[in-house]
Amino acid sequence: MLDKVVIANRGEIALRILRACKELGIKTVAVHSTVDKNLKHVLLADESICIGPASATESYLNIPRIISAAEVTDAAAIHPGYGFLAENADFAEQVENSGFIFVGPTPDVIRMMGDKVSAIEAMKKAGVPCVPGSGGPLDDDEEKNKKIARRIGYPVIIKAAGGGGGRGMRVVREEKDLLKSISATQSEARAAFGNPVVYMEKFLENPRHIEIQVLADGQGNAIHLGERDCSMQRRHQKVVEEAPAPGITVEMRKSIGERCARACVEIGYRGAGTFEFLYENGEFYFIEMNTRIQVEHPVTELVTGIDLVKEQLRIAAGRPLSISQEDIVIRGHAIECRINAEDPKTFMPSPGLISRFHPPGGMGVRWDSHIYTEYRVPPNYDSMIGKLITYGENRDVAIARMRHALNELIVEGIKTNVPLQKDIMADENFQHGGTNIHYLEKKLGMS
Repeated sequence: MLDKVVIANRGEIALRILRACKELGIKTVAVHSTVDKNLKHVLLADESICIGPASATESYLNIPRIISAAEVTDAAAIHPGYGFLAENADFAEQVENSGFIFVGPTPDVIRMMGDKVSAIEAMKKAGVPCVPGSGGPLDDDEEKNKKIARRIGYPVIIKAAGGGGGRGMRVVREEKDLLKSISATQSEARAAFGNPVVYMEKFLENPRHIEIQVLADGQGNAIHLGERDCSMQRRHQKVVEEAPAPGITVEMRKSIGERCARACVEIGYRGAGTFEFLYENGEFYFIEMNTRIQVEHPVTELVTGIDLVKEQLRIAAGRPLSISQEDIVIRGHAIECRINAEDPKTFMPSPGLISRFHPPGGMGVRWDSHIYTEYRVPPNYDSMIGKLITYGENRDVAIARMRHALNELIVEGIKTNVPLQKDIMADENFQHGGTNIHYLEKKLGMS
Protein backbone atom coordinates (compact mmCIF):
# COMPACT_ATOMS: atom_id res chain seq x y z
CA MET A 1 0.00 0.00 0.00
CA LEU A 2 1.07 3.62 -0.54
CA ASP A 3 2.86 4.99 2.51
CA LYS A 4 2.15 8.72 2.09
CA VAL A 5 -0.24 10.68 -0.15
CA VAL A 6 -0.43 14.38 -0.98
CA ILE A 7 -4.06 15.56 -1.07
CA ALA A 8 -4.04 18.15 -3.85
CA ASN A 9 -7.44 19.66 -3.14
CA ARG A 10 -9.52 21.40 -0.49
CA GLY A 11 -12.89 21.29 1.24
CA GLU A 12 -15.07 18.23 1.66
CA ILE A 13 -13.33 16.05 -0.93
CA ALA A 14 -9.95 16.63 0.71
CA LEU A 15 -11.42 15.52 4.04
CA ARG A 16 -13.02 12.51 2.32
CA ILE A 17 -9.65 11.46 0.89
CA LEU A 18 -7.95 11.94 4.26
CA ARG A 19 -10.47 9.67 5.97
CA ALA A 20 -9.92 6.93 3.38
CA CYS A 21 -6.15 7.23 3.79
CA LYS A 22 -6.45 6.95 7.57
CA GLU A 23 -8.48 3.74 7.24
CA LEU A 24 -5.79 2.25 5.01
CA GLY A 25 -2.92 3.35 7.25
CA ILE A 26 -1.61 5.88 4.73
CA LYS A 27 0.07 9.07 5.98
CA THR A 28 -1.34 12.30 4.58
CA VAL A 29 0.05 15.63 3.40
CA ALA A 30 -2.41 18.52 3.07
CA VAL A 31 -1.46 21.31 0.70
CA HIS A 32 -3.38 24.53 1.19
CA SER A 33 -3.64 28.19 0.30
CA THR A 34 -3.15 30.95 2.87
CA VAL A 35 -6.91 31.32 3.47
CA ASP A 36 -7.34 27.56 3.94
CA LYS A 37 -4.91 27.05 6.84
CA ASN A 38 -7.84 26.24 9.17
CA LEU A 39 -9.59 23.73 6.93
CA LYS A 40 -10.52 20.58 8.83
CA HIS A 41 -8.37 18.21 6.75
CA VAL A 42 -5.38 20.56 7.10
CA LEU A 43 -5.70 20.39 10.87
CA LEU A 44 -6.06 16.60 10.81
CA ALA A 45 -3.34 15.70 8.27
CA ASP A 46 0.02 14.25 9.33
CA GLU A 47 1.76 17.12 7.54
CA SER A 48 0.62 20.34 5.89
CA ILE A 49 2.26 22.74 3.47
CA CYS A 50 1.11 26.17 2.33
CA ILE A 51 1.48 26.33 -1.45
CA GLY A 52 0.43 29.90 -2.13
CA PRO A 53 -2.06 32.73 -1.71
CA ALA A 54 -5.85 32.51 -1.96
CA SER A 55 -5.94 32.64 -5.75
CA ALA A 56 -6.41 29.10 -7.08
CA THR A 57 -4.06 29.92 -9.97
CA GLU A 58 -1.25 30.51 -7.49
CA SER A 59 -2.08 27.60 -5.20
CA TYR A 60 -4.35 24.67 -6.11
CA LEU A 61 -3.62 25.08 -9.82
CA ASN A 62 0.11 25.64 -9.34
CA ILE A 63 1.64 22.37 -10.57
CA PRO A 64 5.29 23.03 -9.58
CA ARG A 65 4.31 23.90 -5.99
CA ILE A 66 2.18 20.79 -5.57
CA ILE A 67 4.92 18.54 -6.90
CA SER A 68 7.46 20.32 -4.69
CA ALA A 69 5.25 19.55 -1.69
CA ALA A 70 5.40 15.87 -2.62
CA GLU A 71 9.17 16.07 -2.96
CA VAL A 72 9.89 17.76 0.38
CA THR A 73 7.57 15.41 2.29
CA ASP A 74 8.85 12.30 0.50
CA ALA A 75 5.32 11.30 -0.51
CA ALA A 76 4.57 8.36 -2.79
CA ALA A 77 1.48 9.63 -4.57
CA ILE A 78 -0.76 12.62 -5.27
CA HIS A 79 -4.57 12.40 -5.13
CA PRO A 80 -6.21 15.24 -7.12
CA GLY A 81 -9.81 14.80 -5.87
CA TYR A 82 -12.24 16.51 -8.28
CA GLY A 83 -12.06 19.93 -9.91
CA PHE A 84 -8.82 21.94 -10.03
CA LEU A 85 -6.19 19.65 -11.66
CA ALA A 86 -8.09 16.35 -11.40
CA GLU A 87 -8.59 15.98 -15.17
CA ASN A 88 -5.48 17.83 -16.29
CA ALA A 89 -3.40 15.41 -18.37
CA ASP A 90 -0.32 17.65 -18.20
CA PHE A 91 -0.48 17.59 -14.39
CA ALA A 92 -0.78 13.80 -14.34
CA GLU A 93 2.15 13.57 -16.74
CA GLN A 94 4.34 15.88 -14.65
CA VAL A 95 3.44 13.95 -11.48
CA GLU A 96 4.53 10.67 -13.06
CA ASN A 97 7.63 12.19 -14.70
CA SER A 98 8.65 13.46 -11.26
CA GLY A 99 8.58 9.94 -9.89
CA PHE A 100 5.25 10.03 -8.07
CA ILE A 101 2.05 8.02 -8.52
CA PHE A 102 -0.95 9.89 -9.87
CA VAL A 103 -4.13 8.57 -8.24
CA GLY A 104 -6.14 8.34 -11.43
CA PRO A 105 -5.87 7.28 -15.08
CA THR A 106 -2.78 7.57 -17.24
CA PRO A 107 -2.12 10.97 -18.85
CA ASP A 108 -2.88 9.58 -22.33
CA VAL A 109 -6.30 8.31 -21.28
CA ILE A 110 -7.14 11.59 -19.52
CA ARG A 111 -6.13 13.46 -22.66
CA MET A 112 -8.19 11.21 -24.93
CA MET A 113 -11.34 11.31 -22.80
CA GLY A 114 -10.96 15.02 -22.04
CA ASP A 115 -11.39 15.88 -25.70
CA LYS A 116 -15.06 15.31 -26.51
CA VAL A 117 -14.39 14.39 -30.16
CA SER A 118 -11.74 11.76 -29.43
CA ALA A 119 -13.81 10.46 -26.50
CA ILE A 120 -16.84 9.91 -28.72
CA GLU A 121 -14.69 8.17 -31.34
CA ALA A 122 -13.23 5.86 -28.67
CA MET A 123 -16.67 5.05 -27.28
CA LYS A 124 -18.09 4.26 -30.71
CA LYS A 125 -15.24 1.80 -31.27
CA ALA A 126 -15.96 0.24 -27.88
CA GLY A 127 -19.66 -0.18 -28.65
CA VAL A 128 -20.97 2.48 -26.25
CA PRO A 129 -24.07 4.22 -27.71
CA CYS A 130 -23.49 7.87 -28.66
CA VAL A 131 -25.67 10.80 -29.67
CA PRO A 132 -26.07 11.03 -33.48
CA GLY A 133 -23.63 13.70 -34.62
CA SER A 134 -20.91 14.92 -36.94
CA GLY A 135 -18.62 12.04 -36.03
CA GLY A 136 -15.69 14.43 -35.71
CA PRO A 137 -14.66 18.09 -35.75
CA LEU A 138 -16.46 20.58 -37.97
CA ASP A 139 -14.30 22.29 -40.59
CA ASP A 140 -14.83 25.52 -42.55
CA ASP A 141 -16.84 23.88 -45.36
CA GLU A 142 -20.20 25.64 -44.91
CA GLU A 143 -22.19 23.43 -47.29
CA LYS A 144 -20.77 20.29 -45.70
CA ASN A 145 -21.80 21.54 -42.25
CA LYS A 146 -25.32 22.25 -43.50
CA LYS A 147 -25.56 18.73 -44.91
CA ILE A 148 -24.40 17.25 -41.60
CA ALA A 149 -27.10 19.20 -39.75
CA ARG A 150 -29.79 18.07 -42.21
CA ARG A 151 -28.67 14.45 -41.84
CA ILE A 152 -28.79 14.66 -38.02
CA GLY A 153 -32.05 16.61 -38.06
CA TYR A 154 -32.82 19.85 -36.27
CA PRO A 155 -32.51 20.90 -33.51
CA VAL A 156 -28.75 20.34 -33.25
CA ILE A 157 -26.24 21.48 -30.67
CA ILE A 158 -22.76 22.83 -31.40
CA LYS A 159 -20.26 21.84 -28.71
CA ALA A 160 -16.66 22.75 -27.95
CA ALA A 161 -14.36 19.70 -27.99
CA GLY A 162 -12.58 20.97 -24.89
CA GLY A 163 -15.69 22.34 -23.17
CA GLY A 164 -17.25 21.60 -19.84
CA GLY A 165 -19.39 23.01 -17.06
CA GLY A 166 -22.09 24.11 -19.47
CA ARG A 167 -19.81 26.44 -21.44
CA GLY A 168 -19.02 26.20 -25.12
CA MET A 169 -22.35 24.99 -26.50
CA ARG A 170 -25.18 26.42 -28.59
CA VAL A 171 -28.52 24.99 -29.65
CA VAL A 172 -29.52 25.58 -33.28
CA ARG A 173 -33.15 25.07 -34.30
CA GLU A 174 -33.09 26.39 -37.87
CA GLU A 175 -30.59 26.23 -40.70
CA LYS A 176 -30.44 30.02 -41.01
CA ASP A 177 -28.74 30.18 -37.58
CA LEU A 178 -26.30 27.30 -38.10
CA LEU A 179 -23.20 28.98 -39.54
CA LYS A 180 -23.14 31.94 -37.17
CA SER A 181 -23.64 29.57 -34.23
CA ILE A 182 -20.68 27.44 -35.33
CA SER A 183 -18.51 30.55 -35.67
CA ALA A 184 -19.59 31.95 -32.30
CA THR A 185 -18.96 28.64 -30.50
CA GLN A 186 -15.52 28.34 -32.11
CA SER A 187 -14.61 31.83 -30.90
CA GLU A 188 -15.89 31.10 -27.39
CA ALA A 189 -14.05 27.79 -27.30
CA ARG A 190 -10.78 29.42 -28.37
CA ALA A 191 -11.09 32.07 -25.67
CA ALA A 192 -12.31 29.80 -22.85
CA PHE A 193 -10.42 26.56 -23.50
CA GLY A 194 -7.59 27.44 -25.88
CA ASN A 195 -9.07 24.96 -28.34
CA PRO A 196 -11.36 26.19 -31.16
CA VAL A 197 -12.44 22.70 -32.27
CA VAL A 198 -16.22 22.16 -32.22
CA TYR A 199 -18.51 19.32 -33.24
CA MET A 200 -22.23 18.82 -33.84
CA GLU A 201 -24.79 16.54 -32.19
CA LYS A 202 -28.52 15.94 -32.22
CA PHE A 203 -30.13 18.07 -29.51
CA LEU A 204 -32.35 15.93 -27.33
CA GLU A 205 -35.35 17.95 -26.16
CA ASN A 206 -36.25 16.34 -22.81
CA PRO A 207 -33.51 13.93 -21.73
CA ARG A 208 -32.52 12.78 -18.29
CA HIS A 209 -28.90 12.80 -17.13
CA ILE A 210 -27.91 9.26 -16.16
CA GLU A 211 -24.34 8.24 -15.37
CA ILE A 212 -22.57 4.94 -14.79
CA GLN A 213 -19.89 4.57 -12.10
CA VAL A 214 -16.95 2.34 -13.03
CA LEU A 215 -13.79 1.02 -11.41
CA ALA A 216 -10.88 -0.39 -13.41
CA ASP A 217 -7.41 -1.48 -12.35
CA GLY A 218 -5.55 -0.99 -15.64
CA GLN A 219 -4.70 -4.70 -15.52
CA GLY A 220 -7.61 -5.93 -17.61
CA ASN A 221 -10.27 -5.84 -14.89
CA ALA A 222 -13.20 -3.43 -14.85
CA ILE A 223 -16.62 -3.34 -13.20
CA HIS A 224 -19.62 -1.02 -13.05
CA LEU A 225 -21.43 -0.03 -9.87
CA GLY A 226 -24.80 0.90 -11.29
CA GLU A 227 -26.21 4.25 -12.28
CA ARG A 228 -27.03 7.63 -10.81
CA ASP A 229 -29.69 10.11 -11.90
CA CYS A 230 -28.34 13.67 -11.93
CA SER A 231 -31.12 15.35 -13.90
CA MET A 232 -31.97 18.01 -11.30
CA GLN A 233 -29.69 20.72 -12.68
CA ARG A 234 -29.38 24.47 -12.94
CA ARG A 235 -27.22 25.89 -15.75
CA HIS A 236 -25.70 22.45 -16.31
CA GLN A 237 -24.65 22.26 -12.65
CA LYS A 238 -26.03 19.33 -10.65
CA VAL A 239 -28.14 20.16 -7.60
CA VAL A 240 -29.55 16.76 -6.53
CA GLU A 241 -28.27 13.27 -7.37
CA GLU A 242 -29.63 9.83 -6.59
CA ALA A 243 -28.97 6.13 -7.01
CA PRO A 244 -30.36 4.03 -8.49
CA ALA A 245 -32.10 6.05 -11.21
CA PRO A 246 -35.91 5.84 -11.16
CA GLY A 247 -37.29 3.70 -13.97
CA ILE A 248 -34.02 2.03 -14.97
CA THR A 249 -34.52 -1.72 -14.91
CA VAL A 250 -32.02 -4.35 -13.81
CA GLU A 251 -31.71 -5.46 -17.44
CA MET A 252 -31.02 -1.92 -18.68
CA ARG A 253 -28.44 -1.38 -15.93
CA LYS A 254 -26.67 -4.63 -16.80
CA SER A 255 -26.63 -3.87 -20.54
CA ILE A 256 -25.24 -0.31 -20.39
CA GLY A 257 -23.01 -1.06 -17.40
CA GLU A 258 -21.30 -3.98 -19.11
CA ARG A 259 -20.62 -1.86 -22.20
CA CYS A 260 -18.97 0.79 -20.02
CA ALA A 261 -16.85 -1.80 -18.22
CA ARG A 262 -15.74 -3.29 -21.55
CA ALA A 263 -14.87 0.20 -22.81
CA CYS A 264 -12.64 0.70 -19.74
CA VAL A 265 -10.68 -2.42 -20.61
CA GLU A 266 -10.34 -1.39 -24.27
CA ILE A 267 -8.99 2.10 -23.52
CA GLY A 268 -6.75 0.88 -20.69
CA TYR A 269 -8.59 2.82 -18.01
CA ARG A 270 -7.27 2.88 -14.44
CA GLY A 271 -9.08 4.09 -11.32
CA ALA A 272 -12.58 5.43 -10.67
CA GLY A 273 -14.51 7.03 -13.52
CA THR A 274 -17.96 7.97 -14.67
CA PHE A 275 -19.65 7.59 -18.05
CA GLU A 276 -22.23 10.34 -18.48
CA PHE A 277 -25.27 9.76 -20.69
CA LEU A 278 -28.35 11.56 -21.87
CA TYR A 279 -31.31 9.20 -21.59
CA GLU A 280 -34.48 9.64 -23.61
CA ASN A 281 -37.21 7.26 -24.79
CA GLY A 282 -35.44 4.22 -23.36
CA GLU A 283 -32.11 4.94 -25.09
CA PHE A 284 -28.72 5.91 -23.62
CA TYR A 285 -26.49 8.39 -25.47
CA PHE A 286 -22.89 8.91 -24.30
CA ILE A 287 -21.86 12.54 -23.82
CA GLU A 288 -18.59 12.44 -21.87
CA MET A 289 -16.46 10.61 -19.35
CA ASN A 290 -15.24 12.10 -16.09
CA THR A 291 -11.83 10.60 -15.38
CA ARG A 292 -11.94 11.19 -11.62
CA ILE A 293 -14.01 10.70 -8.49
CA GLN A 294 -17.37 12.52 -8.74
CA VAL A 295 -18.97 14.92 -6.28
CA GLU A 296 -21.95 12.54 -6.12
CA HIS A 297 -19.99 9.34 -5.43
CA PRO A 298 -21.53 8.88 -1.92
CA VAL A 299 -24.93 7.79 -3.28
CA THR A 300 -23.23 4.93 -5.12
CA GLU A 301 -21.26 4.01 -2.00
CA LEU A 302 -24.44 3.82 0.06
CA VAL A 303 -26.35 1.54 -2.33
CA THR A 304 -23.37 -0.76 -3.06
CA GLY A 305 -21.41 -0.68 0.21
CA ILE A 306 -18.18 -0.03 -1.73
CA ASP A 307 -15.73 2.69 -0.61
CA LEU A 308 -14.76 4.22 -3.95
CA VAL A 309 -11.91 6.38 -2.63
CA LYS A 310 -10.25 3.45 -0.89
CA GLU A 311 -10.54 1.50 -4.16
CA GLN A 312 -8.84 4.42 -5.96
CA LEU A 313 -5.95 4.24 -3.53
CA ARG A 314 -5.62 0.46 -3.78
CA ILE A 315 -5.57 0.64 -7.58
CA ALA A 316 -2.96 3.43 -7.48
CA ALA A 317 -0.81 1.15 -5.32
CA GLY A 318 -0.82 -1.36 -8.18
CA ARG A 319 -3.28 -3.81 -6.74
CA PRO A 320 -5.87 -5.54 -8.93
CA LEU A 321 -9.54 -4.87 -8.22
CA SER A 322 -10.52 -6.31 -4.85
CA ILE A 323 -14.12 -6.84 -5.99
CA SER A 324 -15.77 -8.52 -8.97
CA GLN A 325 -18.97 -7.67 -10.81
CA GLU A 326 -20.75 -10.46 -8.94
CA ASP A 327 -19.96 -8.68 -5.67
CA ILE A 328 -21.93 -5.59 -6.70
CA VAL A 329 -25.52 -5.66 -5.48
CA ILE A 330 -27.71 -2.54 -5.53
CA ARG A 331 -29.70 -2.28 -2.29
CA GLY A 332 -32.06 0.49 -1.26
CA HIS A 333 -31.96 4.10 -2.45
CA ALA A 334 -29.74 7.12 -1.76
CA ILE A 335 -30.20 10.83 -2.46
CA GLU A 336 -27.63 13.63 -2.26
CA CYS A 337 -28.34 17.36 -1.93
CA ARG A 338 -25.48 19.73 -2.63
CA ILE A 339 -25.42 22.43 0.04
CA ASN A 340 -24.01 25.68 -1.31
CA ALA A 341 -23.13 28.98 0.34
CA GLU A 342 -25.37 31.04 -1.88
CA ASP A 343 -28.58 33.03 -1.92
CA PRO A 344 -31.38 30.48 -2.57
CA LYS A 345 -33.21 32.91 -4.89
CA THR A 346 -30.50 34.87 -6.73
CA PHE A 347 -27.83 32.12 -6.46
CA MET A 348 -25.20 34.76 -5.69
CA PRO A 349 -22.35 33.33 -3.57
CA SER A 350 -22.59 34.03 0.17
CA PRO A 351 -19.11 33.74 1.70
CA GLY A 352 -18.52 34.72 5.31
CA LEU A 353 -18.34 33.51 8.91
CA ILE A 354 -20.51 30.58 9.99
CA SER A 355 -21.76 31.76 13.38
CA ARG A 356 -23.74 28.64 14.25
CA PHE A 357 -23.66 25.14 12.82
CA HIS A 358 -25.39 21.87 13.62
CA PRO A 359 -25.25 18.82 11.33
CA PRO A 360 -28.24 16.51 10.90
CA GLY A 361 -28.16 12.91 12.09
CA GLY A 362 -30.21 9.78 12.55
CA MET A 363 -30.68 6.52 10.69
CA GLY A 364 -29.52 6.65 7.09
CA VAL A 365 -28.08 10.20 7.20
CA ARG A 366 -24.56 11.07 5.98
CA TRP A 367 -23.03 14.55 6.10
CA ASP A 368 -19.84 15.10 4.04
CA SER A 369 -18.49 18.55 4.82
CA HIS A 370 -15.49 20.51 6.04
CA ILE A 371 -17.40 23.31 7.82
CA TYR A 372 -17.75 23.99 11.54
CA THR A 373 -18.90 26.81 13.82
CA GLU A 374 -16.74 29.92 13.26
CA TYR A 375 -15.35 28.57 10.00
CA ARG A 376 -15.08 31.37 7.46
CA VAL A 377 -16.21 30.44 3.95
CA PRO A 378 -13.76 32.15 1.57
CA PRO A 379 -14.98 33.92 -1.58
CA ASN A 380 -12.20 32.44 -3.71
CA TYR A 381 -13.55 28.97 -4.55
CA ASP A 382 -16.64 26.97 -5.45
CA SER A 383 -19.59 27.73 -3.19
CA MET A 384 -20.33 24.12 -2.17
CA ILE A 385 -19.88 23.73 1.60
CA GLY A 386 -21.26 20.24 2.07
CA LYS A 387 -23.19 17.27 0.78
CA LEU A 388 -26.19 15.90 2.61
CA ILE A 389 -26.89 12.26 1.73
CA THR A 390 -29.73 10.07 2.94
CA TYR A 391 -30.31 6.35 2.48
CA GLY A 392 -33.44 4.24 2.83
CA GLU A 393 -34.77 0.83 1.89
CA ASN A 394 -36.64 2.55 -0.95
CA ARG A 395 -36.84 5.97 -2.62
CA ASP A 396 -39.77 7.21 -0.55
CA VAL A 397 -37.88 6.55 2.68
CA ALA A 398 -34.74 8.26 1.33
CA ILE A 399 -36.79 11.36 0.40
CA ALA A 400 -38.54 11.41 3.79
CA ARG A 401 -35.20 11.20 5.59
CA MET A 402 -33.80 13.98 3.38
CA ARG A 403 -36.72 16.27 4.23
CA HIS A 404 -36.14 15.70 7.95
CA ALA A 405 -32.36 16.09 7.58
CA LEU A 406 -32.72 19.41 5.74
CA ASN A 407 -34.91 20.65 8.58
CA GLU A 408 -32.30 19.58 11.14
CA LEU A 409 -29.36 21.19 9.32
CA ILE A 410 -28.42 24.55 10.85
CA VAL A 411 -25.97 26.88 9.08
CA GLU A 412 -26.18 30.48 10.30
CA GLY A 413 -24.17 33.58 9.45
CA ILE A 414 -24.29 32.95 5.70
CA LYS A 415 -27.03 32.17 3.21
CA THR A 416 -27.41 28.65 1.82
CA ASN A 417 -29.52 26.88 -0.80
CA VAL A 418 -31.25 24.72 1.84
CA PRO A 419 -34.64 26.39 1.10
CA LEU A 420 -34.28 25.38 -2.56
CA GLN A 421 -33.44 21.79 -1.60
CA LYS A 422 -36.48 21.64 0.68
CA ASP A 423 -38.63 22.89 -2.20
CA ILE A 424 -37.25 20.20 -4.52
CA MET A 425 -37.87 17.43 -1.98
CA ALA A 426 -41.49 18.61 -1.62
CA ASP A 427 -42.04 18.80 -5.39
CA GLU A 428 -44.63 16.25 -6.57
CA ASN A 429 -42.92 15.61 -9.90
CA PHE A 430 -39.57 14.98 -8.21
CA GLN A 431 -41.27 12.66 -5.73
CA HIS A 432 -42.74 10.73 -8.65
CA GLY A 433 -39.23 10.40 -10.19
CA GLY A 434 -37.83 10.74 -13.68
CA THR A 435 -37.77 14.54 -14.17
CA ASN A 436 -35.63 15.72 -17.10
CA ILE A 437 -32.60 18.02 -17.11
CA HIS A 438 -34.70 21.11 -17.90
CA TYR A 439 -37.21 20.61 -15.11
CA LEU A 440 -35.54 22.66 -12.37
CA GLU A 441 -34.87 25.66 -14.60
CA LYS A 442 -38.50 25.66 -15.74
CA LYS A 443 -39.60 25.38 -12.12
CA LEU A 444 -37.42 28.37 -11.26
CA GLY A 445 -38.77 30.34 -14.23
CA MET A 446 -35.40 30.38 -15.98
CA SER A 447 -36.63 28.93 -19.28
